[in-house]
Amino acid sequence: MTNAAAAPLPSSETLADLSEGEVLARIFPRLPGSDAQLLGPGDDAAVLRAPDGRFVVTTDMMIQGPDFRLAWSTPHDLGWKAAATNLSDVAAMGARPTALVVAIAAPPSTPIWVIEGIADGLRDGCEALAPGCGVVGGDLSASDALTLAVTAFGDLEGREPVLRSGARPGDVVALAGRLGDAGWGLSLLFRLGVDADGTPDAALAAALRERHPREVGAQLAPEPPIDRGPAAALAGATAMLDVSDGLAIDAGRLARASGVGIDFDSSALGGQVERALGGGEDHGLLATFPAGAPLPDGFRRLGIVTAESGVVLVDGTAHTQGGWDPYRGWDGAAG
Repeated sequence: MTNAAAAPLPSSETLADLSEGEVLARIFPRLPGSDAQLLGPGDDAAVLRAPDGRFVVTTDMMIQGPDFRLAWSTPHDLGWKAAATNLSDVAAMGARPTALVVAIAAPPSTPIWVIEGIADGLRDGCEALAPGCGVVGGDLSASDALTLAVTAFGDLEGREPVLRSGARPGDVVALAGRLGDAGWGLSLLFRLGVDADGTPDAALAAALRERHPREVGAQLAPEPPIDRGPAAALAGATAMLDVSDGLAIDAGRLARASGVGIDFDSSALGGQVERALGGGEDHGLLATFPAGAPLPDGFRRLGIVTAESGVVLVDGTAHTQGGWDPYRGWDGAAG
């Protein structure tokens, strides 16, 4: 019997040891190309096909501290989540994701293997969640806090975009994706993934992830149902959005945009109703469909659209909205 070859040790080089060109040369081979690209990285800008004549575009940031803790997330997790959160916003418009542009700012002392791991996570996230979508450009800079900024593009493929403002009384409210897992995973990390002083601890977080892979994994490396966005559009969805800040708060946004109410059936929310309503960052797709229309695969009914304007109810009773707010609750720690 022979022993398997030991995995190579991560490079000890940091960003300060390498030029920007050398860093890019380490990143580009790890990133996926886009099926829509006519010209990829290397020039001042990429060139993409837009056969529809229109394109969907969105952007999102992840900053060490308020958005992630390095003790809890691996570099691969960070790249994966940066891809997933942007892909879900494109899908929520009923579009197919085609390309990402990624900017990374990091302390010069950051090991190069961290940046390589982020690139691997971006690649794997795109390939798993939105095959054919790739990274076509970006930027590098220095910062005290590790920061990822991603811009995503999507193709409507001849369809009209699905807006938040199209829900009508009598429509069915339905969801594709998870509900409450990521919020609960974050709660577990803050309670059990820290040392006695409350500092995020990598070993404790890794053990917690082994014990609760579904919930902690949903927080650190979400798997939103990207392909269900175009499917919902084809099925006649009247309104849709990505559930990033919690079901109640995001349903309220849809309700206000459409001038309607949303009434959830508590029996459809599972055994932990408040967790389902208040947990954020699952990145499921909340959509409304005409009454009587068959729901596309992957969607499950959660309730109905009512005539009340801008309200969220559960079993007919008004619900106080809660969820994730980036301007509240951060203690200033970078983790």
